[in-house]
This record gives sequence, structure tokens and C-alpha cells, in this order.
Amino acid sequence: MSRRRSSTRDSRRSERKQGFAQLPFAPLSNPYPPMEILSADQLETIHQASLKILRDIGLRVESPTALKLLTDLRADVDHDNAHVRFEPALIEELLQGLPSEFTIHARNPQKTVRMGGNSIVFASVCGPSFVSDLDLGRRAASQQDMENFVRLSGSLNILHHEGGSGPEPLDLPPGSRHLEMMYAQITLTDKGWQPSWLDTASRARDCIEMAKIALQTDDEGLKLRPAIIGGLNTNSPLLFDEGQADGMRVFAEAGQPVHITPFTLAGAMAPATVAGAVTLQNAEALGCIALTQAAVPGAPTFYGHFTSNVDMRTGSPAFGTPEYAQSVIISGQLARRYKLPLRSSSTTASACVDLQATYESDMSINACIQAHVNNVMHAGGWLEGGLTCSFEKLILDAELLQMQAAFLQPVTVDEDSLGLEAIEEVGPGGHFFGSAHTLARYENAFYQPILSDWRNFESWHEDGAKNATQRANEIWKKLLQEYEKPPIDPAIEEELQAYMARRKEQIADE
Repeated sequence: MSRRRSSTRDSRRSERKQGFAQLPFAPLSNPYPPMEILSADQLETIHQASLKILRDIGLRVESPTALKLLTDLRADVDHDNAHVRFEPALIEELLQGLPSEFTIHARNPQKTVRMGGNSIVFASVCGPSFVSDLDLGRRAASQQDMENFVRLSGSLNILHHEGGSGPEPLDLPPGSRHLEMMYAQITLTDKGWQPSWLDTASRARDCIEMAKIALQTDDEGLKLRPAIIGGLNTNSPLLFDEGQADGMRVFAEAGQPVHITPFTLAGAMAPATVAGAVTLQNAEALGCIALTQAAVPGAPTFYGHFTSNVDMRTGSPAFGTPEYAQSVIISGQLARRYKLPLRSSSTTASACVDLQATYESDMSINACIQAHVNNVMHAGGWLEGGLTCSFEKLILDAELLQMQAAFLQPVTVDEDSLGLEAIEEVGPGGHFFGSAHTLARYENAFYQPILSDWRNFESWHEDGAKNATQRANEIWKKLLQEYEKPPIDPAIEEELQAYMARRKEQIADE
């Protein structure tokens, strides 16, 4: 290629680079067949082994209320030891007729999402106690950090769902900080949201009540139009504590979908094989799904995946590994067998935003795409095995997710796209830069990145030689500077604030 052609290309790339080229907010679906790595016989072996675990070993369920519900359901309950066993026929019966798809209604109807089938919803990270950025480093998360993360999650179109308000603000009182976190989710973005506080029945009820205020509806209206997703983890192996069980029950009674996700780390909380870890995950998931049905028959629920492995040299959790990817894809096969929507995650064990963070996250995201995961949790901002919420990583993840979204768009093959007239016009030895076919398409012909820098070395070096992490730092700051709070009725905010004030007083008196 001549220097003149290269300069023309660099000039156009430089022009495109000056703006923040996001894809518009839009529903995303996967048009390709899901990847399957187990045969039907192997999948059935895992299913039968899971039923055997539930029948012969069972689960410890530490909620008296849940134990009573399971007794009424005809499970074998040892109340003295909080132990439950399930006959295989009962599990098979409870899996019949559950919702395979459901809609999650956002405050802004244009950002309502569908869960199940071939749909894909990318949700931001939730739960870390720390935040990090290039300016201030790694630190305990504050309310301001949490609110800024929600603002950024709302600003990035590729994130379809506010996944849990990012970091937990450790400068707020532990008993009531969940109120401030959900207030931020409701008021600083108009997307759907997932409260991550189902660890007690009272906190779960706060989530329901604040959702009703946000959407100006009542109990029945919220059941008819689910608006929030509840998420919880089992305490693997085979333990479901009282707070989680009761929080899940509150959500089921309110008609809000729940993803019950065993935390099965192979080699630590599960057998040191992919097959063994997934089998334990499956047993725990099926047992807890049974509990949702004991509370409310037909309650919407996800099949939850979070199986990875540990570093056998140190015992540290490892994420974004080949084993993690295999377990995602197997979980996709199991979820389809049970006709349930699937929840999984984008993950990395890296302590900073570097090459490791990139290739482990890409491994995770690609596995989620191949497995047809419906709710991709922690898709933006996850770092350090979920201990840290990174602002730069949020931008890196947005790029990875946008690229996957662009990849999933169908390729057009017709007379116009084939460009035969342009090929004839250019002829042998020519170029297509000035052809009518190119000029009609050059602005939107190809994917435009938000983070990648495609300029040549000289242009990149003259502009400061910034690496991707440094560019990500500039981008999130620019997004915060340009952030505009989405419209919300002031009366709704006042009602939310009044509810929070009442609950804070009650919590302080407990």
C-alpha cells in the first residue's frame, strides 16, 4: 500500500477517534447455534448424579420457614438438623412448566429487557468492597465511588441492565447501605436494575417496596410486570443459609425472578474436576429451585452458573480459565435441558487492568456467548476475582462487549453488499477508497471502537503514546463530565427518600 493511501486511512481513523462512538442501546440476541461440548448421554449422567446427591446427601437449609415449605412440598425434612433430601421424582415434577422467558421492565420502557431464549443481557458488576482507578489506586469503596459507577453504568449503552450498583460503599452503615445503593440505581439510571441484597428477608422487602415506589405500582402490578432481579449464592457445598433462603422467598412471593447461583470452586468447595464441580453446582441449583417452587409454584427463576477452579499451588480462586469456560458451556446445556434462562458472569482474577484481565475476561465473555447465557452478570468492571470494581476495567469491558454485539449482527449478502459494480469500477491494481460504493458507506461500514486506537505508530506516539488503560481512564472521566441524570418525577424521589428515612430509623432501633 502506498504512503498516500496509508495517510488517507490514518486521517479518517483520526477523525472517527475524536468522538465517543457507542453503539445505541438495543436488545441483543444470539443468532448462532449454542456450543455443546457434552453428548446427550454425558449430560444425562450429570443430571442423574445430581439427583442422587439430592436424594442421598441432600442440602442443609438453615431457614425454619423454608423447611416448613419444603415439608409441605413432600421433601424429606429433618428439622432438628435443618437437613433436606429430595426424591428424584419430586425434582423432576417441580421442573415442569417453569417460565422459560420473562420480561424485566425498566423505569424507561425503551430499556426493558427480555430474559430467556436467545436473548443476551449484559449487566454491570456488583458486590466488590474495593474500587480502583489510575489516579487514586485501590481503596475501600465510598458512596461517591458507588454513585459514580452507577452513573457510568447508565451511560454505557452496551450495558443493558444495572447489575448491582458496582461497589459496596463501606463508608455507609452496614445495616442500611443497601437503601442508598438501590436509590442510586433507581435515580441515576433509567435502566432495569438488580438489587444484590437478598441476604435477609427485610432487605429483600426493602428492594420490593422501593421498586414499587420507583415504578408507581402495587404488589399485584409488580407481579404482573416484574422489574427487578434477585441474585444469591449458595454456600457450597450443599448449604443454604437462613437469610438467603428467606430473601429468595420474599422475591418469589413478589413475582420477581431470582437467579440462584452455587459458588462451586473446583478443588476447594467442589471436586477437583469440571464434571464433579458442575454436578455439585447442578444439585445445589435444582434443590434451591425446588425451594422457590415451594414458596410460589411457577415462580420465575434462572439457572445460575458460577463454577470455576482454584490455583492448586496457592488455593486462590482462578477465573476466566479454560475450566471456567467449559463449565459455562455445560451449564448452558443443562439450562436448555430444564428450559430455564441462564445466568453466568464475565470474570478475571487479575489484580489490575492488564493483559491478564483482558484475556481472562475475553475467555469468559466468549464462553457466555457460545453458551447462550441470557444474563451475563459482572460484565462491566469486575477485577481481582470480584473483590475490586475498576473504572478503567469498566471501559475495557464495554469494548469487549460491543465487539461481541457487533459480531452477533447478521452479515448481509445481497447484490448491493457484494459490490460487483465497485469491483468492476476499480479494476485490477486499483483501490476502493474513492469508489462510490465506499463513499456511500465509509461512516458506518465497520465497527467503530470506543477504546482501541487504530492509528499508525507515528500518530499514536505524537499523541502521547497512551496505552489502552490510560485511554480508558480518560474515557470514564469524560463520561462523568458529560453525564446527565435521566428524568425522574421529583415526587417519586421524595417518596423514596421518605421510605429510606423511615427504614433507617427502624434499622437503627433493631
